[in-house]
Amino acid sequence: MSSPVSNLKGNLQPGAYNGNGSRSSSTSSSFVRPELESSDTVEAELVSVSWNQDSSCFAAGTSHGFRIYNCEPFKETFRRDLKNGGFKIVEMLFRSNILALVGGGPNSQYPSTKVLIWDDHQSRCISEFSFRSEVRAVKLSRDWIVVVLEHKIYVYSFVDLRLLLQIETHANPRGLCCLSHGSDTSVLACPGLHRGEIRVEHFGLNMVQTINAHDASIACMTLTLDGLLLATASTKGTLIRIFNTMDGTRLQEVRRGVDRADIYSIALSPNVQWLAVSSDKGTVHIFCLRVRVVGEDSHSTENAALLTQQTYSNSLQGLVSPTTGTNPGSSLSFMRGVLPKYFSSEWSFAQFHVSEVTQFFAAFGSHNTVAITGMDGSFYRCSFDPVNGGEMVQVEHICFLKTENRPR
Repeated sequence: MSSPVSNLKGNLQPGAYNGNGSRSSSTSSSFVRPELESSDTVEAELVSVSWNQDSSCFAAGTSHGFRIYNCEPFKETFRRDLKNGGFKIVEMLFRSNILALVGGGPNSQYPSTKVLIWDDHQSRCISEFSFRSEVRAVKLSRDWIVVVLEHKIYVYSFVDLRLLLQIETHANPRGLCCLSHGSDTSVLACPGLHRGEIRVEHFGLNMVQTINAHDASIACMTLTLDGLLLATASTKGTLIRIFNTMDGTRLQEVRRGVDRADIYSIALSPNVQWLAVSSDKGTVHIFCLRVRVVGEDSHSTENAALLTQQTYSNSLQGLVSPTTGTNPGSSLSFMRGVLPKYFSSEWSFAQFHVSEVTQFFAAFGSHNTVAITGMDGSFYRCSFDPVNGGEMVQVEHICFLKTENRPR
């Protein structure tokens, strides 16, 4: 990891929260102190994997602690092997020393109802949040700490840990929630109060947008870095839809397949040209996006938002770069309106095949590459042809839990 984040370290104060915003006097009374264990004797079982905000690193929660990996080049950055057990949630704050940890996995002494904010540079817990039910997810940004329970989401300020917002949601066992990470926008997307509905909070504009995304329950979602585009999939797992978060307009719809599938991850490339989807069908699909995005010369969040709204409303067809391909459609697409809808769908532009028996999570790397992490402890990097698409080429494959990958 990189050097500590100085602007965070001085502001965060130890304290415990009970889910309704009140603070107890001390963190140490309820926090199980991590006891280091010799990594030579630990055979860790993988409990979770998660990308950091820019997909440059990923965190692995294990039955005996956690490990952090750099992606390009691939390298285990550091690990913490603990006697107290492991973590089902390890959420990084970009490439800083700050982590959010939630206990889980075999014999863990860390409860699944508490969020520990851990400063690895100081090797101490700097704050703790306690809740009455299991924590499903934690999301971090430069401004917010977001804790997701099955029916409620809590948003805290990262500066002083004040409770800023409570959001009631539809049943959310997957802990779905995503944040924007651009410097000029603050956007949160989460399930709404009804099935298939998504609530979008534009904090900078003090605006809430409700999007009726799917008929079935939401299975997966992600935002662009600026929070102006949202990609979603339902529990049917056949269609992925892209929305304008300002006005809820559906901009594009692509088809993963015809059969039902469990969608594990959706990723949008930083340049908003590509979308990646992984599922229990053992295939990572790449789709070409054809939506307009605002240029980086916008001077403010409000101006960018207004320009985006005008751009989308004026031309919903979007743009296709002349240097990239387009998603293939059915040869029978000329009969749309007569044949079933999937004959006129946009199908994937490129594909990569992995095992169907474990979960895989995809993210975009540099130079038209995709990084894929699996719950079997595998890491893939593959490349795709941005003009012709087709089967992706495997560039790298590593079993990241192996001891030979340990930092030296």
